[in-house]
Amino acid sequence: MGGCSSQSCHRCFFEYETERMIVVKSKVVGSVFRLIQFLILFYVIGYVCVVQKSYQETDSVISSVTTKVKGTGFTNTSDLGGRVWDVADYNIPPQGESSFFVLTNMIVTPNQTQSTCPELPNQSTICMSDSDCLEGSNDVRGNGIQTGLCMNYSETVKTCEVLSWCPLEIDINLPEHALLVAAEDFTVLIKNSVTYPKFNFHKRNILPDVNSSYLKQCEFNRKTDPDCPIFRLKDMVSEAEEDFQTMATRGGVLGIMIDWNCDLDWPEHYCGPKYSFRRLDNKIPENNVAPGYNFRFAKYYKTTDGRETRTLIKAYGIRFDVIVFGTAGKFNMVPTIVNVGAALTFLSLVNAVCSWFLLTCTKRRDYYSKHKFTYLDNTDDNAGEPLGETTYGTQ
Repeated sequence: MGGCSSQSCHRCFFEYETERMIVVKSKVVGSVFRLIQFLILFYVIGYVCVVQKSYQETDSVISSVTTKVKGTGFTNTSDLGGRVWDVADYNIPPQGESSFFVLTNMIVTPNQTQSTCPELPNQSTICMSDSDCLEGSNDVRGNGIQTGLCMNYSETVKTCEVLSWCPLEIDINLPEHALLVAAEDFTVLIKNSVTYPKFNFHKRNILPDVNSSYLKQCEFNRKTDPDCPIFRLKDMVSEAEEDFQTMATRGGVLGIMIDWNCDLDWPEHYCGPKYSFRRLDNKIPENNVAPGYNFRFAKYYKTTDGRETRTLIKAYGIRFDVIVFGTAGKFNMVPTIVNVGAALTFLSLVNAVCSWFLLTCTKRRDYYSKHKFTYLDNTDDNAGEPLGETTYGTQ
């Protein structure tokens, strides 16, 4: 029957293992030893300290953003005639939450009133007689409530009559080119305030030495004026590698990225915003269902006889989303001690790895193993002989 007897178990319990130093003169083992040490030091110094800056305590940014768009444009259409557009017309809504919308194209349906008219023709609204129309029926994809009558939509097509805002909008006649061409020259002032509460650090993207006269004439340019917080719309779209007039026809969503990654071990003026721009909505040709960005709004009026009327506008344009992100770091003793301890732990493993390599992968592994492990007993007559450092060559 295998296993330890009570006497051998008692002896094993009172055994103690200690390290025995053996110096092996081997170019192969020595090279492996130094290579592993170098890789660990390179990882700790190059990646942990320089790249990750793990000696720092970090905090995430808290941000607030306000925007103000400026510019005027002119359109001349059959529905609206000649018209000048200012910020109150094309910036909808005037105050957004870290975003703003600029109208660039539209489908206008003027002079709508609450009345009855034939529904737009589709598979569910085309009829032959009144019996095909259900009074009071409300199709969520339709334009109103059916009256139960079948009316002439055209000389060849009949559809069910609906109670709605008439005449109904026909939204397939979108202009091929953006109506508000001048929108590419509009500008936006972005005011961004950030704070890192852990470090009691506060800053704005409008620098302390900037005055009102400078803001009236500056325009952001990555090379000549990178600190100006006023951006030309066309320049932002171009930096996102898009064509403004193409994007303005059906609309889209553009991201304004503001990066506030800061190393607070350096002076405050080194911490500043870095701007980048990219298109956020889908523009993949293979999946172009419902492209662009649009919504509807109406302007209401009262006629002289007190009747309510409205102009319905299906607005196409570019929505600009301001996205602020960042992390700040500052030297702290706690993460420094933790990472130094981790580095020392890694270095202490080098000996174990090299010992494994020595006893497993070298030709004289049996010879090294014989001299590395020695069993001493207090009853041994030679127990008093010193066992110090032993040097073995690679002979």
